[in-house]
Amino acid sequence: MSRSALVGNVTAMLEDAGFVVSDRCAIRPKSFDIAARRGDDLILVKILANIDAFNEATGHEMRRLGTYLEATPLVIGLRSRDEDLKPDVVYFRHGVPVFSPDTAYNLFIENVPPLIYAAPGGLYVNIDGDLLADERQDKDWSLGQLASELGVSRRTVSKYEDGMNASVEVAMALEELFDAPLTSPVDVLEGADEVHESDATPDDPEADPDDQQVVAVFTRAGYSVHPTVRSPFTAVSEDEADSDIVLTGHSKFTKAAEKRARIMSSIGAVTRTRSVYVVDRAKQDSVDGTALVERDELADLRNADELRDVIRERSEREEAV
Repeated sequence: MSRSALVGNVTAMLEDAGFVVSDRCAIRPKSFDIAARRGDDLILVKILANIDAFNEATGHEMRRLGTYLEATPLVIGLRSRDEDLKPDVVYFRHGVPVFSPDTAYNLFIENVPPLIYAAPGGLYVNIDGDLLADERQDKDWSLGQLASELGVSRRTVSKYEDGMNASVEVAMALEELFDAPLTSPVDVLEGADEVHESDATPDDPEADPDDQQVVAVFTRAGYSVHPTVRSPFTAVSEDEADSDIVLTGHSKFTKAAEKRARIMSSIGAVTRTRSVYVVDRAKQDSVDGTALVERDELADLRNADELRDVIRERSEREEAV
C-alpha cells in the first residue's frame, strides 16, 4: 500500500469514528500528517508504512506540539523493519505512542483500547494491583503461595499488587489461576505515560534567524513564543493573558506560502487556534481564515490587544465572506 493510500485510509477511519480531520499537511518538513478532534480529544497523527522512518527530531517536535496544543501525538504505521506491527499492541518511538491501523480501528471505531504495550524485553500489560490482591485474599493464598504458582519471587508478587506491570505470559497465568480479568487497558489518549517513562518535554529549538523580528514582536506583545522546525507553521504563540493560541507563519507571500497558510487554517479549525502569516507584502487580508499581516505593520503593533484585534478582525472577516 502506498503511503498516500494509507493516509487516506486512516483519515477515512477517523472520520467514520466521529473525528473532525484537518487537511493533510502536504508540505515539507512536517512532523505530523493530520490533526483530528473528537470532543475534547485532540490528536496529531503521523502516518508511516515503516515506523523506522520516525526519527528523534520528529518525535521531539510532536511531543512539544502535544504540550503546546494540549494534544496527543500518535504514529500509525504498518511495520517495523520486516515485521508487521502486532494488533492491539502499543509501541513507543522517541516517547510517542505507535500502533497499527487495526489497533487504531479497534480503539476509535470499536472503542476497545489495547491491553498490551511493547517495552525493552518483550510485551507487557497493566495489572490491576488492588483487584489482584482482592482475588488472592479471597482465595486465601499468601504472597508466597501465589509466587510459587507463578514461579516468581514473593517480592515480585508484592510489586504486582503495588502496581508493577507484568509480562503477557504472567498476566495470562494470573487470569487463568483466578479465572478473572486482572488487566487494564493502555489509555493512549490520557495515560500512555503511565506505562512508558519518557524524558521531559524537549526544549524549544532556536528560532530561525529570519523569524527573530516576528518572535520579538510577539514576545513584546505578551506572547510566549515556541519556535518549531518541522511543522506547517514556524511557531506556536500563546497569549499569556487569556491563553489564546496562535499558529504563526512567516515568509514572502508566494504560492507555497499561500498553500501553507491554507493548511494552517485547516489545522487551526481542528485545534481551535487562530493562525497568522507574516509577509512582506499582502494584497488581501487573509487566506481561508489565516490572517495576513505585513512585516512593517506587525512592527508597529505594541501590545497583545492590538495584535489580537488585527488577527481576529482579518480571520473573522474571511469567515464571514
